[in-house]
Amino acid sequence: MGTVSKALSLLTYFNHGRTGIGLSDLTRLSGMNKATVYRMMSELQDSGFVEQTDGDRMYRLGPQVLRLAALREAAVPILSVSRRVLRDLSDETGETTHLSLLQGSQLNSLSHAYSPRHATKVMMEDAEVLTFHGTSSGMAVLAYADPGFVDAALAQPLQAHTPATLTDPQEIRAQLADVRRAGMAQSIGGFEADVHSHAVPVFGPDRQVIGALAVAAPVSRMTPEQTQGIPAALRRAGATLTHRIGGSAPADYPQDSAA
Repeated sequence: MGTVSKALSLLTYFNHGRTGIGLSDLTRLSGMNKATVYRMMSELQDSGFVEQTDGDRMYRLGPQVLRLAALREAAVPILSVSRRVLRDLSDETGETTHLSLLQGSQLNSLSHAYSPRHATKVMMEDAEVLTFHGTSSGMAVLAYADPGFVDAALAQPLQAHTPATLTDPQEIRAQLADVRRAGMAQSIGGFEADVHSHAVPVFGPDRQVIGALAVAAPVSRMTPEQTQGIPAALRRAGATLTHRIGGSAPADYPQDSAA
């Protein structure tokens, strides 16, 4: 990993639950030495990517991040486009829906929608980093990612989030082949116990996978009707989202799921 990549990787440790991070915590989270982290954060601060408030030693994201996010949304308005798709899909299924996007080597949750139909629901957090091996979204992305990307993802330590999490690279690769044939991934308790999620890949204009659209429901609500209804609704929504952002599915994507 180059110097620029290392510096930018420090920004990935910020999330909704950790909007401010001190130097010692950044050192611990990144595994880099303290002097290197300090130098990189100082450079990021000079460029406006992070800032420190007066008298506060905590770093937080700076205005440059907001500017780039606005430019990205203006160029490819996937966030604004996805909100309607997420809401319609949540209304149809009665469950939590969410969109995640690839950002470098990470899969980040971008947006979500909740259904008012049930008091108990799967809760999401925007900007949460999703594991590839433990989530249906991650598996949907890996199934259509370049082989080198898959190799790199599976070469990382694979954490067992629950007893149901697959951590054997060979087993994961076998499941990826099934996902590719189906055009859809599912996970039962792989990331959170008692959560059944389905996901389909989202493709960009170059027919490359850029993220995933998912529906997450409590296992207890997965009736035979939901087991059939959620995948059908999700396939339609995934095709709609890919189309609305100007994307196209690759030629080998299952025809009944293609955008």
